[in-house]
Amino acid sequence: MTNKPIAIVLLSGGLDSATSAAIAIELGYDVIALSLRYGQRHQRELEAAKIIAQTLNISQHYLIDVNIAQWGGSSLTDTSQSLPQTGVDPNIIPSTYVPGRNTIFIALALSLGEAKGAEAIFLGINAVDYSGYPDCRPDYLQAYQTLANLSSKAGLEGKAPQLLAPLIQKTKVDIVKDAVRLGVPIDKTWSCYRGEEEPCGLCDSCRIRDRALIEAGYSQLATPKGREFYQQ
Repeated sequence: MTNKPIAIVLLSGGLDSATSAAIAIELGYDVIALSLRYGQRHQRELEAAKIIAQTLNISQHYLIDVNIAQWGGSSLTDTSQSLPQTGVDPNIIPSTYVPGRNTIFIALALSLGEAKGAEAIFLGINAVDYSGYPDCRPDYLQAYQTLANLSSKAGLEGKAPQLLAPLIQKTKVDIVKDAVRLGVPIDKTWSCYRGEEEPCGLCDSCRIRDRALIEAGYSQLATPKGREFYQQ
């Protein structure tokens, strides 16, 4: 039995969510991880999430199904759509935006959190790299906190979990440095939009990750294509 405060961490298997989990642990929370099988193109990120949870000694890890891919609307769930490879434009919401994904995920985390008596929900969202996503912005998070405070028994009792996004204003290089400092197994995380044997190094997610790793001084963790491109 632990006296530590409980936190739910939405753990996708990527670098950001893994680092968010490690930060929660550093802050003294007893972490419960929640991963979602939502109909994404591949399962590599969920395999990574299991490894990360084990590495960070997270004993409770829930993996649940909520198939929002049935109605399409995103290149991450609809294989007939092409994955973007041209870089992130902060003025354009990319095809990798999944309609309602974060809203659904946070709702599930709040449900789990209330059942477990959690004080916080940790999210790996990052507005700097994904400012095109409407559900990765500070104003979205603030509005959702208001909803969390009003929509549950815990909230009406003044005990709604706090929605915490420790990476929301950090650069990807800062996140890499935090991950290294906290012992996150970066080489075990999975950010690539494709589910191949190795990260493709071409999709926007790989490019963002590779550039940050190289700029932070950890080029050995970047993909071969990333090293070739960013170290020219």
